Amino acid sequence: MFNKVSKGSLFPYAFWIALFVIAPIALIVYYSMLDLNGHFTLNNYKAFFTPVYLKMTLTSFWYAFLITFFTLIIAYPTAYLLTKTKHKHLWLMLIIIPSWINLLLKTYAFIGIFGLYGPINAFIKTFGLEQQQILFTDFSFIFVSVYIFIPFMIIPIFNSLNKLNPTLVYAARDLGASSFTTFRRIIFPLTIDGVKSGIQVTFIPALSLFMITRLIAGNQVITLGTAIEQQFLVSQNWGMGSTIAVFLIILMVIIMLFTGQKKGGRA
Repeated sequence: MFNKVSKGSLFPYAFWIALFVIAPIALIVYYSMLDLNGHFTLNNYKAFFTPVYLKMTLTSFWYAFLITFFTLIIAYPTAYLLTKTKHKHLWLMLIIIPSWINLLLKTYAFIGIFGLYGPINAFIKTFGLEQQQILFTDFSFIFVSVYIFIPFMIIPIFNSLNKLNPTLVYAARDLGASSFTTFRRIIFPLTIDGVKSGIQVTFIPALSLFMITRLIAGNQVITLGTAIEQQFLVSQNWGMGSTIAVFLIILMVIIMLFTGQKKGGRA
């Protein structure tokens, strides 16, 4: 009886996964094997391994790495300081609240901030310096992306740090370990799962950015996400766009496997 109940309770989840995960991926794979005329072909996969798309893939990885790196550098100390504050959950909520704002609205806000007549250039002008083109640069793209992903990196790291047993840190200090040694040998290894989760929710979406890339970086940054948008909306080549999406999904799965949490059983 319990087995029937448990199997019945799994049906909605299985239906949801089949409809919204498996079916879309199957459609993407199907369209990736069609040419512009709707005929079966594998030329799209051959085209992906040309220098143009391989360079685009490396560029996407590079920008995703930079975004993840700077996000982690900012998020980890912030999460650590939050765990030491009196009203830590209130401060965490204040950091999370900006993520509730629509992404497009935040992007347009940064267009105004980084524009030639924005507040940053107005501040620069007060020192008698010429206006700088901050928008449509690598700096503006990485800066805005890091700002967007910081809350998502902070949350899992904060949870790991908050669960850390403080007596382990006190014991390390009592045994003469320095602050750096305590962090390197105790704190960071015990919170590595939170770091891995943060990397997952930052690196994987950063690989497929296209709206921020278009609006903030213009044509200066071309990634896999913008290539998919270009193929679907401009070139109307759904086959090539789906092929890029297939490889993007494969890359995401590989990243999830490498950054997944491994829990070993006790002997």
